Amino acid sequence: MAMSDSVAASIPALTRVVQRFARPRLDDVAGTIGAQLERPEVSATLEGVRTVAVAVGSRGIAGIGGIVRALVSGLTGRGLEVFIVPAMGSHGGATAAGQTEILAHLGITAESIEVPIRASMDVIEIGSVSSPHGHDVSLVMDALAWDEADVVIPVNRIKPHTGFRGPIESGICKMLAIGLGKHAGARRLHDEGYEVFDRLILEAGRAILATGHVAFGVGVVENAYGEVSLIEAMPADRVVEREQWLLEEARRLMPRLLMPEVDVLVVERFGKNLSGVGMDANVTGRGEMGVALPRFDGPIIGRIVVLGLTAETAGNAHGIGLADVITRRAFEQIDLAATWVNSVTAGSLACGRIPIAMPSDDEAILAAVHSLPGVAPSDARIVRIKDTLHLGEIAVSSNLVEVCRSTPGCEPAGVWDGTWSG
Repeated sequence: MAMSDSVAASIPALTRVVQRFARPRLDDVAGTIGAQLERPEVSATLEGVRTVAVAVGSRGIAGIGGIVRALVSGLTGRGLEVFIVPAMGSHGGATAAGQTEILAHLGITAESIEVPIRASMDVIEIGSVSSPHGHDVSLVMDALAWDEADVVIPVNRIKPHTGFRGPIESGICKMLAIGLGKHAGARRLHDEGYEVFDRLILEAGRAILATGHVAFGVGVVENAYGEVSLIEAMPADRVVEREQWLLEEARRLMPRLLMPEVDVLVVERFGKNLSGVGMDANVTGRGEMGVALPRFDGPIIGRIVVLGLTAETAGNAHGIGLADVITRRAFEQIDLAATWVNSVTAGSLACGRIPIAMPSDDEAILAAVHSLPGVAPSDARIVRIKDTLHLGEIAVSSNLVEVCRSTPGCEPAGVWDGTWSG
């Protein structure tokens, strides 16, 4: 579908809007991690330990390279032998090389961290957990982390999940059960379905923590501006309790769109480093299974347009099916095999579907505008964002400016020039 010049000219100018959120920020990451390691209940978990596997996932956590480097430095400074293992389930095309590449995109290499990166898709069965469906589900762990380390230390962001609600969502327990379970473990748990994840992830996490192979977990909470708000080292026997508290703190601080309704949301950057489904369902309301996210209290969004993928996602576009329109550029950035492996493993074929791909950004936006039922193109309420992690600054069509003026936390800030300040 080609858009005529007259239609292309109908894309409205946008107004820059500043959204203000609470902004607690941790400036001294290395110092904080050092202090966390000195806590008696944390340092006690390393007594008698010689070798440590530090587990790192695929998420683009703010300053993740510095966080991991500070943790590793603190461990090696105690005379421990440390190596890094990717803990990302089926991501990276479910290959060791692909997962190592994702870590490199995040700034985590053997050279930058000064310890080996040891990647394998091999797993060891370490126990089982009872599924709410009435049968046992076996639990597995990365073979290198289990066989060649005395303990494992998972590092992960704590945040609301994109497909389910529960006392434990994205964080340490999920990384232990699914991330460190590699492709095999991710498949086994996802086969049970998101409808039981509120209980399954909690019980799987408890079972793995009870093995004694986890020293402590490092939980990271970000503020609405994609900055580190707090870092906490949680001994294995405190992970479940503390992760629940950290989840509520993350929920309180997470970014959101403050206006009540949006006809077209334009997302410039999409990727696994930003969210498990490329764009956070806690912002869009579109859950991982292709249905509305439970208990979503954000705006109703009519159409979503994705303009491009991040380099860090390495072509994995799991979640792209939650968009309505994409650009040809975005389509050409997709690694179909990596995407399909992730979507099939997650049991969410909706996330792997490919939306309509238009030749240009403008044509993609206009396709979404003209597809809106009962809305004249000139009346479409358009919001454009950098990505779902960065919502402190957005751009809106003129018919949303007054809505923003009357919305607490929103402040129009002049004509948007096509760039973002951060």
